[in-house]
Amino acid sequence: MKVGIFYIEVKHMKSIVIAGTHSGVGKTTITLGILSALKKRGIRTQPFKVGPDYIDTAYHSFIAGRKSRNLDGWMLDEETIKYLFVKNSQDVDISVIEGVMGMFDGLDSRSFTGSTAHIAKTIRSPLILVVDGSGIGASVAAAVLGYKKFDEDVNLAGVIFNNLGGEGHYQLLKDAVENSLGVKVLGYLPRKLDFQLPERHLGLLPIYELDSVKRNFSKLCELIEKHIDLDAVLGIADIPEIETRRVPLSIKPLGSAKVAVAMDKAFNFYYWDNLDLLKELGAELEYFSPLEDKALPDDVSGIYIGGGFPEVFASELESNEKIRGEIKKACQLGLPVYAECGGLMYLMEEILDIKGRPYRGVGIFKGRTRMTDSLQRFGYINLEFLQNTPIGRKGEQTRAHEFHHSVLDVDEEISYGYVARKAGRRDEGKSWPGGLVKHNTLAGYAHIHFYSNPQIAVNFIKSCLDYKTKMRRLR
Repeated sequence: MKVGIFYIEVKHMKSIVIAGTHSGVGKTTITLGILSALKKRGIRTQPFKVGPDYIDTAYHSFIAGRKSRNLDGWMLDEETIKYLFVKNSQDVDISVIEGVMGMFDGLDSRSFTGSTAHIAKTIRSPLILVVDGSGIGASVAAAVLGYKKFDEDVNLAGVIFNNLGGEGHYQLLKDAVENSLGVKVLGYLPRKLDFQLPERHLGLLPIYELDSVKRNFSKLCELIEKHIDLDAVLGIADIPEIETRRVPLSIKPLGSAKVAVAMDKAFNFYYWDNLDLLKELGAELEYFSPLEDKALPDDVSGIYIGGGFPEVFASELESNEKIRGEIKKACQLGLPVYAECGGLMYLMEEILDIKGRPYRGVGIFKGRTRMTDSLQRFGYINLEFLQNTPIGRKGEQTRAHEFHHSVLDVDEEISYGYVARKAGRRDEGKSWPGGLVKHNTLAGYAHIHFYSNPQIAVNFIKSCLDYKTKMRRLR
């Protein structure tokens, strides 16, 4: 392997993409089970997730013992995807990539950009299709044929059935697919499982809250070992040589700056490649808990507050008055602060939970966020910065994603950091202002993958270094 600013090449790798016919926990359950069974065998595994997801990746990370990464075919160009895939797959025996929604579900009905199939083709990985086999017999072969023929550039190398009645049902489906199509059937999971993944409004309940579920993964591992041929899974995982000759930018330290990153049960939605990029640019990341810590880390030059579920822990966040006061004071002093989604909610005066009960936030911005029982915004967006902010300069652009149930009520004349424009043909032309700006703080609903435009990370570190220099002069 050669690694340099403009060249990275790997001669031999193993990987599998696990795709589904539709959205649901079946694909995730099988992915988690395979990760668990591989770890039990002592096989070093790097997990990935297709698309903009934080909860599934946390499950992956817990089981595999390595941080799961996101491969997003819309927010990232193909060369960047290959670069991050290869970069994060060093020193492992196999990479396992969990798909998003259905196999061909991407940006919109005409573009499969961002879909699981798109990622599988980009990294040239074999794909395993998880098929719900409930209520179907030999006709399943026609369904699998449709997925196989729809895009023959995808290497559909295996099938796993889910929700089956038992061994007899499995043999019927297996024979139909293997005899008709020559596609390897790798196993199944039965309909009744002594294992369940609990869900919340944004998907699965986060692993950080689930001590009981953590103990149950051994049961899932046993089910996978019993019903799925792991040797066959490993046998189809060889991929051709991957080569990328363009890295997004020359990544080198800009200087040393300590950045406080909120990390606890309330705030844990981060792309790990974002955090790694900040470190590669010179950031010393120090994690703190807005739930439990009474003070910010010493001598920080910036704060990054990611998304999560502040509404679930609003009472505990309110009761930690000291850390709220410290964060507010730091913002007022001009410390560079970047907050995403849940971070935005926390920086408002109030958070109203689903029952309308108010809880105090940091209070940088006058107003509140209100939880609703329906999804308010979901999907890909393009951002254009309207002014200089800690992460973006006027006129710069990046791609991003929104996914939230809360709405924002602002009680003051506000300055917006960017305009968001909906991506995709169906919503073409829809736009709205976003990103509240005050002092040197930017807080918005948009989740940004910094590798969509790495200048975002560069800007943030430069903002932190400028603040550090300013404070040094004032002492």
